[in-house]
Amino acid sequence: MSQSILIVEDDSFLRSLLVKKLSSSGFSVLESADGNKALKSAKADKPSLILLDLLLPTIDGFEVLEKLKQDPDTAKISVIVLSNLGQKEDIDKCLNLGATDYLIKSQLTPEEIIVRVKEVMERLV
Repeated sequence: MSQSILIVEDDSFLRSLLVKKLSSSGFSVLESADGNKALKSAKADKPSLILLDLLLPTIDGFEVLEKLKQDPDTAKISVIVLSNLGQKEDIDKCLNLGATDYLIKSQLTPEEIIVRVKEVMERLV
């Protein structure tokens, strides 16, 4: 069974770039452009990992992360936050809510993001 990744990103260009790169790396990729749909998809599809933006339509990534970790059906899914919010408070808040990792978009190339995702996925096997 291939490992699946849910990409939650409202920027369609970045989302499609990540989908393409992760798919070509052999992952099964799901995508969502807003927080509410992401929660529904996480519950229904049970991805191995969620790549989560924080600034989203409907509900923000902080709330998505909190709800994921409170729901027994989704609490064990690893979440990597991928955001341009680089404040220590934001990073600490996400890690305290249960995020596996926190990546700042502006500091990484798409290739570097994929490397980090693969590293986390390898630990999940």
